[in-house]
Amino acid sequence: MIVRFGFVAMTMMLENASPSRTMTFASFSKLADREAALRKLERISEENLHNTLRLLRHCIAHDIKVYRFSSKLIPLVTHEALADWQPWPALADGFAEIGKFVKASGMRVSFHPDHFCVFSTPRPEVLDKSKQDLAYHLQMLDAMGLDEQAKCNIHIGGAYGDKRSSAERFVRQFGSLTDRIRSHVTLENDDKTFTARETLEASEAVGTPMVLDIHHHAVNDGEESDAALYGDLWPRIMRTWNPQYDGEGKASFDGRLAPKLHISSPKNEKDPRGHADNVDAGPVVRFLREVAGSADRLDCMLEAKRKDAALMLLMEDMRSLEKAGEGVRVIDGATVEVF
Repeated sequence: MIVRFGFVAMTMMLENASPSRTMTFASFSKLADREAALRKLERISEENLHNTLRLLRHCIAHDIKVYRFSSKLIPLVTHEALADWQPWPALADGFAEIGKFVKASGMRVSFHPDHFCVFSTPRPEVLDKSKQDLAYHLQMLDAMGLDEQAKCNIHIGGAYGDKRSSAERFVRQFGSLTDRIRSHVTLENDDKTFTARETLEASEAVGTPMVLDIHHHAVNDGEESDAALYGDLWPRIMRTWNPQYDGEGKASFDGRLAPKLHISSPKNEKDPRGHADNVDAGPVVRFLREVAGSADRLDCMLEAKRKDAALMLLMEDMRSLEKAGEGVRVIDGATVEVF
């Protein structure tokens, strides 16, 4: 099984390359000339786009083909007080250049809207904001000229005192979105509320691929056994990515997006849900070796505090495992074969 690794948004290896520079609404409000203030927001956004392109080039220089964009490329764009602001024409060239690079380099890119993008909510105003936030992310992908292979990953949301009703509400409210919007979304299990099985059931109900977070599963496993994870859940998760997979033998994802994992390590014993600076290779490789015979390809997103530096360290560990004969072969700077 070929496994590619990627990282989230920020870099620890490049200087002055933040794709998430921002301005608070309080600071914006203090500027007397509103048009000048909007132009300042656009200049910050242009810098964020420029740094995003720098990060993508940095990725390719290190063989990294999996990357998650920052959701904060355009500061304050979803704030209700700026609803009349249309920054898209001014930023069109920056977004187009990013999209051109992504397509030319064959990268897999995504967004992860913030935790307030929830479709299990019982509150109409929160649902409306969630729809607006998802629409904003899709508008960025459209501005890049990217198709439905570029995904926005979300969680089901809160339980609101009744998890079953919340899951049903998610299926109903998310399911009412247009096919075009839903085609850009993946669904991920979380670390406190919706387990991998519960998330998978919702994913199957709405026809959306599921991203398995193995750290979240470790701290919120719903008392699932390893046998259930590998023998039942994992084949069904793969089927959300390739509906033609019959659950037997090695699934091929040739011409399709491969299944995706989120990987991270607990911060410490007191905070097992928090993300550590780096990723412990042991649990990751154990999982990958368990599923190696089930798929030809898999992509892994590192959710580590040290971002690209954590990925580089993980690859050093992979080289050590290769030398030790631990069923790993390093292919390039961010890709391995696991067997």
